[in-house]
Amino acid sequence: MAGAFKGCQKIRGPQIRNLLDAKDFILLDCDGVIWHGEKAITGAAKVVNSLIRHGKNVVFVTNNCTRPRENYVHKFCRLGFTDVILEQIFSSSYCSALYLRDVVKIRGQVFVMGCDGLRRELDEAGIPCVEEADDPDATIYDCALAPDVKAVLVGHDDKMTFLKLAKASCYLRDPDCLFLATDNDPWHPLSSGRILPGSGSLIAALEVSSGRKATVIGKPSRFMFECISSQFSGVDPAQCLMIGDRLETDMLFGSNCGLDTMLTLTGVSQIEKAQEYRNSELSTNHSLVPDYVVDTIADFLPAFEELGEPSN
Repeated sequence: MAGAFKGCQKIRGPQIRNLLDAKDFILLDCDGVIWHGEKAITGAAKVVNSLIRHGKNVVFVTNNCTRPRENYVHKFCRLGFTDVILEQIFSSSYCSALYLRDVVKIRGQVFVMGCDGLRRELDEAGIPCVEEADDPDATIYDCALAPDVKAVLVGHDDKMTFLKLAKASCYLRDPDCLFLATDNDPWHPLSSGRILPGSGSLIAALEVSSGRKATVIGKPSRFMFECISSQFSGVDPAQCLMIGDRLETDMLFGSNCGLDTMLTLTGVSQIEKAQEYRNSELSTNHSLVPDYVVDTIADFLPAFEELGEPSN
């Protein structure tokens, strides 16, 4: 249905089986789709393991840049996703490292506003980062600025300071310094009902102070799909299904890449918002509408029962 009018079609049972038969690649978001924090969504591990065992190419596309891919492998195993390997994981931090190394071929240091997981991915790719060694009382008036910063990369940073923001703003005064962002997610839900500001909130602040716009590497940018296509052979958008929980990120990503899309209702977005976008007079909103909707990824389980595989 990619490229056609999208209808938020709620599907189950045989319809899911027919859809899976038509797809070779299954792209999955993580948070809100297969797990919530440190708890797997019921049935998700069974579905993922079964997809892999039935020969589907399963890849995970996550905007969460806080941990390196090797840590994700441990999490998958810990939560019961025992068939997942490193090469199936495409995080915004990993793809940002690939972009800096392989696309722009950075020559110089990168100033990072982000967590240690992001820095570790850059280090794995051989990309030098500016070391943070300021005195606790340092200010933008007297702190040191590195002389060879060729890119500012913004991700989720739970230790964000005004000094970091000021430094990044200074580096971006150089028009040859790249302004990159792992993702532009505005916020993330917490189990307590509170929210956690996302990378998008930091990007917005820096865009205002620098007067520049960031190039976003993660979803909904096409670059993540280009990373997948470069590492897997025979990736045909028509044979791919993108499954996610956020309309403005996952569904738009799928639409931008020409993929069929599926919304699961276990995360951020709900079907009422999707229907609102579908009925909108703004054509740009139609790119946020999923082709298909399921209550949960566990709705896939009957499809494997038909193949003679027990669902428990």
